[in-house]
Amino acid sequence: MQIPRLRDLREDADQSQQEVAMALNMHRSVYRRYESGERELPAWALLKLADYYQTSTDYILGRTNDPAPPHA
Repeated sequence: MQIPRLRDLREDADQSQQEVAMALNMHRSVYRRYESGERELPAWALLKLADYYQTSTDYILGRTNDPAPPHA
């Protein structure tokens, strides 16, 4: 399943695939496969990306257009 917002968020943050992969503690090639939809993004990585980009998992998955993180 491709998640188009992964690439959009990365590019909006002026980050390379390598920088995001390092934040997730993985090889760039693995992250590239998540971004391209070749591999399914695991829940732990989705949660970490939501924290990294300070947004919600629903926004990353395209379930909402509101990028604001949930209120604690």
